[in-house]
Amino acid sequence: MKIARLKLSSEEKRLLWHLRTKGAMPRTELSLALQVSNSALTKLSRNLISLGLVEEQASADVSGRGRPTVPLTISPAGGFAVGATLHKGVLEIALVDYAGGIISLTSEDVGAPDPQAFARLLEQRITELSVRHKLLGGRFLGVGVGLPGPPKGRAGNSWNIVNDLPGWRDVPLRQLLDDALGLPTMLENDANLSALAEYYLDDTVRRAATAVVFLLGYGIGAGVIEDGRLLKGQFGGAGDIGGLYPMDQPRPTTMDLLSVLREAGCPIQSVAHFDQAVAGHEAVIERWLERAAGQLELVVNSAISWFDPGEIIFSSPLPESLMARLAARLNQGQLRWPAHRPSAAIRVSRLGGSSIALGAALLPIHASSAVSFW
Repeated sequence: MKIARLKLSSEEKRLLWHLRTKGAMPRTELSLALQVSNSALTKLSRNLISLGLVEEQASADVSGRGRPTVPLTISPAGGFAVGATLHKGVLEIALVDYAGGIISLTSEDVGAPDPQAFARLLEQRITELSVRHKLLGGRFLGVGVGLPGPPKGRAGNSWNIVNDLPGWRDVPLRQLLDDALGLPTMLENDANLSALAEYYLDDTVRRAATAVVFLLGYGIGAGVIEDGRLLKGQFGGAGDIGGLYPMDQPRPTTMDLLSVLREAGCPIQSVAHFDQAVAGHEAVIERWLERAAGQLELVVNSAISWFDPGEIIFSSPLPESLMARLAARLNQGQLRWPAHRPSAAIRVSRLGGSSIALGAALLPIHASSAVSFW
């Protein structure tokens, strides 16, 4: 399969980005919003429609008087992209369309494959999914991969991956995956991808000028989105808050909770069927929640002070109900919002552990149409 390269002008990207972030809109309103003439907007939209990236939406005006308003919207048929991530022996793959719609989400037990084995398996699954969903011959926009760890430089060629994935750390990872997969891949930290997924798939987050997403997974990380752009940092490691929690001590992460449960005699190995697996260990979970809330208080309040966020999201493969209990502890008086602005309670992501793979799939789409990538 070959990745399609979209060669779009900056004005075409502006139009796409406006539709993607603001929703369907008539040409006259788009012209005003983008501050271009009606004729220029007509030319831009005609080209994007011919490329299959934009389509005309059925008009809601049924009055019958005058010419009906025909809004423009992002076309789901504009292409598709694949995202993948590995966590705790599970390969998750997401397939999304150009409008950000979820075509499929799959997961399977794979152990801990090295980068080459991972790429070969992913290539096989991409072909299978393309056949199953009748996408062969469609515009394939790319592959994104979510990684549990920060990059070793802004270029993201090698990564400081968790020890659970032997063979992934301190190697030219991008080149290894490109060669093994036979396709250019886009790599990104898992917390950043969770933030990207929230931005694209949650209207409330997209309306916020600034959103901070905390991911409790292998480790703990955060993604910050400011006006549709991911905050990267000097070397690509912005949001690597795991460094605040020493590795040889308990940390507020999914892996830590599973370890605590096992030490208490619970035979749990993964988050699959979590509620059934932890039956009888409710007191252990309650103590962990209390400790985790205390550990998270400083970093969440720091995010409030540094970024003035409109939205704070907790994301994790742990059950949504458990994360809601964790968020409630912090919302009940532990957050320090400035007196001059309204508070914004921590919300829990409804995407669960799928947010990483979904964000990875959205990465090529984001890169193809964002006015300013990163």
